[in-house]
Amino acid sequence: MASIAKRPHQRLSQKHRRALKQRQAQKARAARRQLQHLHARLPAPARRLLETFRGAFRLATYYRFVFLLCAALLTVGRHTVSNLLRTLGPLVPGHASSFHRVFCRRRWSSWCLARLLAGWVVRHLVPAGPIALAADDTVDEHRGKKVYGKGRHRDPVRSTHSYTAFRWGHKWLVVAVLVRFPWARRRWALPVLVALYRPEEVNRQQRRRHKTPPQLLRQLLRVLLRWFPDRQFVCAADGNFATHDLARLAARHRERLTFLSHFYAQASLYAPPPPPGTKGRGRPRVKGPKLPTPAQVVQQTKRRQRLNVAWYGGGRRDVDVVSGTGHWYQAGDGLVPVLWAWVHDVTGTHRDEYFFTTDVHLSPAALIEAYTGRWNIETTFAEMRAYLGLETTRGWAEPTVLRAAPCLFGLYTVVAALYHQRPARSQGKLAVRYAGKQDVAFADAITAVRQWLWREWVFATPGNRPAFAKLPRPFQSLLLAALAPAA
Repeated sequence: MASIAKRPHQRLSQKHRRALKQRQAQKARAARRQLQHLHARLPAPARRLLETFRGAFRLATYYRFVFLLCAALLTVGRHTVSNLLRTLGPLVPGHASSFHRVFCRRRWSSWCLARLLAGWVVRHLVPAGPIALAADDTVDEHRGKKVYGKGRHRDPVRSTHSYTAFRWGHKWLVVAVLVRFPWARRRWALPVLVALYRPEEVNRQQRRRHKTPPQLLRQLLRVLLRWFPDRQFVCAADGNFATHDLARLAARHRERLTFLSHFYAQASLYAPPPPPGTKGRGRPRVKGPKLPTPAQVVQQTKRRQRLNVAWYGGGRRDVDVVSGTGHWYQAGDGLVPVLWAWVHDVTGTHRDEYFFTTDVHLSPAALIEAYTGRWNIETTFAEMRAYLGLETTRGWAEPTVLRAAPCLFGLYTVVAALYHQRPARSQGKLAVRYAGKQDVAFADAITAVRQWLWREWVFATPGNRPAFAKLPRPFQSLLLAALAPAA
């Protein structure tokens, strides 16, 4: 009798669950239709660019990803998912958890997304000629006991020779494409590949082979060589990446890859080994006679070459140069032919530096200008912290950590691409003006893109268009300036 009494209750419970699932499915379909509607109302240039990323997601995840990307563009302040949804308020379709799951639960590949973004940049912004790359690492401060992949990293900005400052968070290795736009004198560094450096103790706990930042850069360069088999690359990195391993990689692919970095004053340089078959006892020699070190050559050289070269920040500078060639040797790894140059700033504002390149046919002036152009990636890091909330994400799970920050790096590239896609008459306008400013900065670009999206997308929806159109033009401009501040 007890079992018979439970059956009506069980049947009602099943009906209730079935009805609940039907309501949830209806809400999901309604949210998807609203997302499709919002996607269709994006300005045509923005929609064409964002449709490039469709192949990395399933359709429902793609629409939510695009919505979060646009919300991240419009958000001023912290770039948590909750704050992104708060920016657009009533326009957010469905439950907020469906947007949080884009980073922590949904199936999609960051490598596929990076390949699509890099392909767009190469096709539209660097269609011909060698592709200039800048590589560097930066620390994204992120505290917490359960944050995946965090570690204690040296802060190069606050550290000195006598004091070392540390930051807890993630160290990201970034490879950016240097692009010259018609509305700026300096080249912009647009991130296309990002990799997380995991501390050695974290790799030991997870039984993963430890990779140093130079080894990560080697991996990313090999990925680019595989993705674009018909293009040539010129990669510049700072002194932390001046390793024989990276130089050997470039020498192995000398027709397609050139590597530039700082060099060592006491580097071991040798002449090439004698040709096979030379008379002598024992095994063939792997290196020729030892050559003077770069520091010895500079000390012995009395006449130095005076050059006027492009310098850090987009200006020009007079420098004295001493250069030479040789084969860089490391035991067990063989010889790598290099061209090195010693650079002395005539004005005295910069210390003397040694540079090298694996392209021995490059001129010293081209070597210096290629390396100093690497500084634009430092500008990218500073602008990302100021305008895109690089250090404000709060995800702690492994999928979220590995996806959120790389997407913010890619957002920098998307902002530059959207600004470049706008009509020519709207390019080159300065949102922030001060004495001596001539070029468009990232603050001008993101301000213009934000105002464009507010006016052509958010305020163009059927519910907002009549109310916004009734506002006087001066008040519209004042409202857009408040929603998209320039700095």
